[in-house]
Amino acid sequence: MSEASGKVRENRLRRIAFRQGYKLLKSRARDPRDLTYGGYHLIDVRTGRVRFGAGNVKRDFAASLDQIEQFLMREDGNE
Repeated sequence: MSEASGKVRENRLRRIAFRQGYKLLKSRARDPRDLTYGGYHLIDVRTGRVRFGAGNVKRDFAASLDQIEQFLMREDGNE
């Protein structure tokens, strides 16, 4: 997958998450050795709490984009 198509997919999932009351966040880590590098999580807009993608204390942003998509499709009733 090219970087551009990956960004398009990420933005599409960001819009789906927003419609469901979530905010999609991506780790800001730039070091591939960082445990959070490349990971995502969903925040519940109403409560401000992580709804999906939180691992243990050392591994926040634990979800991949595929896992985020599966979660959102299940929540949306599209599965």
